[in-house]
Amino acid sequence: MIEVKKNNFLFNEEINTYLNKIIKNKSFANGYIFYGAEGVGKKQTALQFIKKIFKQSSPSDNVEEKITNNNHPDFLIIKPDSLLATKKSKSSDLEKTIKSGSEIIKIAQIRNIKTFLGQKSINSGKKIVLIVDAHLLNEAASNCLLKTIEEPSNGIFILITSKLNLLLDTIISRCQIVRFRSFSSKQIKSIFEDYLNTSKLKINTKLKFEDLINSANGSPYQLLKNIEIWNDFSDEIINKLDYPLKNNLEILEICQLISEELEIYQQIFLVNFIQTIWWRKLKNIRLVKKLENLKYFLRKNIQPKLAWEITFLKISMEDL
Repeated sequence: MIEVKKNNFLFNEEINTYLNKIIKNKSFANGYIFYGAEGVGKKQTALQFIKKIFKQSSPSDNVEEKITNNNHPDFLIIKPDSLLATKKSKSSDLEKTIKSGSEIIKIAQIRNIKTFLGQKSINSGKKIVLIVDAHLLNEAASNCLLKTIEEPSNGIFILITSKLNLLLDTIISRCQIVRFRSFSSKQIKSIFEDYLNTSKLKINTKLKFEDLINSANGSPYQLLKNIEIWNDFSDEIINKLDYPLKNNLEILEICQLISEELEIYQQIFLVNFIQTIWWRKLKNIRLVKKLENLKYFLRKNIQPKLAWEITFLKISMEDL
């Protein structure tokens, strides 16, 4: 993943003010849900919040390093199993993970929270549990977490999610919701320009600024990730994407190239970007629907090369 020079650009000033007031007044709730779209700074903000809480009770302790290295005795982070299994992998490998329903937080992980909270705090007055992608709790884990949150303890729970509707209503009712809103196009543009001014990143000339903004869906993180993926594409692929192909031989050649050169997660990104570019130029809803079907087959990993060929051949017959 691209190294972001301005590593605090995802922090929301309004939310930070709210969280700082909680710390100042020591008015901690038993649980918080940090909710918002992917890539709008939920985890970064949560970690900063946690560091500040610990610094309040242990100002001389090396909190920053301990939290960053995940070795603070009063801090526990829970992640979905499939992410834990690959935590030692390269970040590029993690990006290849396609959510297929196999990524869950199991009851054994939540039971571990009970053991953790049952121990006396070592360096602070509170023990803190951070649950990443809390919407991936399975049913048993959700019920176990509910009981754990209800029981009096010395713990603070912070749940991070982009899908609030998948959490139990009873869990939601016992937590304070901290809503993270997507960034405006103006904010995205500012972040985009600031980043390019401080990096050596080169945007391919086929890439339109408006397409980048639209592809990010209000997420600065997604914007930078999209740029990185785009820059990994060969010119041979990029030069064929400007407009729907009509020549059958060209279609078969580009489909073979895509299936051979790109991982599935890159192919799905490519479809998203083709949708953005072609919608800007053609405003054709039929093309969008055909590309949506293509994404479905790619996510299922059902004969990707054939899926590309059928989709592009069908599009070539459209009256554009």
